[in-house]
Amino acid sequence: MDRAAGATSQFATSLIDLLDRVHYRRVSVEEQFDPVYKLRYEAYRREDFIPINSQQITRDKFDNAPNCHCFGVYIDDRLVSSIRLHAVTADEPTSPSRLIWPDVLGGLLDDGGAYIDPSRFTADHDASLEFPALPYLTLRVAVMACEYFQATHCISSVRPEHGPFYRRVFGLEQMAGIGHWGELTFPVCLFGARVEVIYNKVMSRFPFFMSTHEERAALFAPNVARVPAIAPTARMAHRLRMLEAAQG
Repeated sequence: MDRAAGATSQFATSLIDLLDRVHYRRVSVEEQFDPVYKLRYEAYRREDFIPINSQQITRDKFDNAPNCHCFGVYIDDRLVSSIRLHAVTADEPTSPSRLIWPDVLGGLLDDGGAYIDPSRFTADHDASLEFPALPYLTLRVAVMACEYFQATHCISSVRPEHGPFYRRVFGLEQMAGIGHWGELTFPVCLFGARVEVIYNKVMSRFPFFMSTHEERAALFAPNVARVPAIAPTARMAHRLRMLEAAQG
């Protein structure tokens, strides 16, 4: 095994261990003042990306869409980050990124595609310093969404300086140039890839992205009882995959 592969394996193992302390929580659209919306506000205000508002929360019309799924990420019961996802299809086309690049993403839908659109990825400042791997723990939700909703593509509207991370970790390529979204003052670029092209490579390199069907259903299934905290299943899913590989 070369040094790079060994480093990746050690990193992956440490992330699976950290996941034992992690829980995900679904945000209900009825909870107007959920802590996740305050976390968003604080993260954006810290960088002066949005104006001050008296409620000190950040919500928009996309949070109310029927294809929206919003989550808080907790470590040791402490809210450390959040992410919002839209599962986008021709029947449910609401997508923050499609507002910026209607031709590119509208064309993808016209061709029979479907995609997961992550947005509002924000983190607690102290937690981001304490847990440098927080982006992986948070974006794991988007990986699970791609599998649960059988998306053909995974996309992400990211700041230009963050593009290399998405290319390196997920194998995404730039699909469109600079755009601006909503009240945010920073520019974003569109990155994406076909799920079938990147999935196996991502899972092999980063097994902490693995999950069981039960975990994915608890996160995304409609009309299920709200579970206060959803525990990651990467360790179990990784073991099952290794057993399947050994058997043949």
